[in-house]
Amino acid sequence: MSSAQRVIPIQPTPGGANKPPPMFQPRQTVYARAVSGRFASWRWVLVWITQLVFYGLPWLAWNGRQAVLFDLETRRFYLPGLVLYPQDFIYLSALLVLSALALFFFTAVAGRLWCGFACPQTVYTEMFMWLERRIEGDRLARMRLDKAPWSAGKLARKGAKQAAWIALSLWTGFTFVGYFTPIRELGQAALTLRLGPWEAFWCGFYALATYGNAGFLREQVCKTMCPYARFQGSLMDQDSLVVAYDSRRGESRGSRSRSADPKALGLGDCVDCTLCVQVCPTGIDIRDGLQMECIGCAACVDACDQVMDKMGYARGLVRFATLRGMEQGSPKPQMWRRLWRPRVLMYGSLLLAVATAFVAGLALRAPVRVDVLRDRGVMARQVEDGAVENVYRVLVMNATEVPQRYRVSVSGLPGLAVAGDAELTLPPAGERAVPLRVRLPADAAQAQGERVLPIQIEVAPLAEGGPARGVREPSTFVLPR
Repeated sequence: MSSAQRVIPIQPTPGGANKPPPMFQPRQTVYARAVSGRFASWRWVLVWITQLVFYGLPWLAWNGRQAVLFDLETRRFYLPGLVLYPQDFIYLSALLVLSALALFFFTAVAGRLWCGFACPQTVYTEMFMWLERRIEGDRLARMRLDKAPWSAGKLARKGAKQAAWIALSLWTGFTFVGYFTPIRELGQAALTLRLGPWEAFWCGFYALATYGNAGFLREQVCKTMCPYARFQGSLMDQDSLVVAYDSRRGESRGSRSRSADPKALGLGDCVDCTLCVQVCPTGIDIRDGLQMECIGCAACVDACDQVMDKMGYARGLVRFATLRGMEQGSPKPQMWRRLWRPRVLMYGSLLLAVATAFVAGLALRAPVRVDVLRDRGVMARQVEDGAVENVYRVLVMNATEVPQRYRVSVSGLPGLAVAGDAELTLPPAGERAVPLRVRLPADAAQAQGERVLPIQIEVAPLAEGGPARGVREPSTFVLPR
């Protein structure tokens, strides 16, 4: 009978009243035990890499400015070698699509690999738990401390842990805001207590979010708040790698001495030590099968391998494997071959295509951005010699980090030309709105059969050998009635 069909009996209570079990169970505190091993080492490698990038990137300089800065006030987004404007929103869209496809691809291959090793919730929870272990001790010590009555020692340990958590949270919030406000200016303002109201609010908000999610909610974020656990089932199948318990090898469970023969006792390799449960950050028992709450961190794999080593048994009672391979007892080469199935190849092809288009788009991106608006005050007017003149407002944005000189030209109609100065100079990452007067000779205007005519306005950088590749913006030229 499936879990959805299982009937929960109603137990009689004193007094004869039958009450159903509560709909919501109170949260049980998870005291995760420290574990070492190859997967724990990989998890800490990812912690170091991600946090060195996050905390260190705002302090790097590039061409005399912060290497990565999302300046909302000036509406410019600085990356090493790139200056992006709001008009470059397409690249953010492509990056989000790229991230989604990467998540689909890695989930189809290896389940919740992202959750277990690189998700910010996992990374910061690991950091908070490390501080907790250093101050309060490992699992049993923390359990005893929580059950003990309040004393000076308990207050000192709890206070030191909270102080360390708050310091890390504040530094995280400060770093996050440093991506939107130059971090050196932000640091000086913080030291002199001159933070602006918005900077102070977002530093505190992000610090509070980090403190609450990694310090208190922890596994509840993964189990109840994160939507990824809900839809991962549609991305995985029987050939996706997951953390699994080999019940064919492990059952029946039972304790025994190292010298005992488990076959003679009618036992499997599982000694029922429950270490796999004690090290689990979400508090589940992997021996109950694949569960939505499992984040694929493989802490139970490291713990079980250590027990198998002590007992003299082969490793892999709990391991990364496919559900189909577990059921059929397939060897590793066969499971690896099944990984490259149509679903994975489709996700991989789409990921490669979008990544190629994203990189090519950035590489071929024009070094200037242009917005063209017509002057609504005067649609069209006649000037000397009967020529017709239209006025436009052209916003030119330098998308490079060197001064640039640009030439503005028009095309689309015979004789159409720019009246006045057609060149302008912009500083690095600068922008300028210029009025542009475009004229059409009288004879060319009289030869047109329509009143509204399509034209193109081009802005191109002036290189040493002439104009370089520029940007063309379509517009219209209006003739008077």
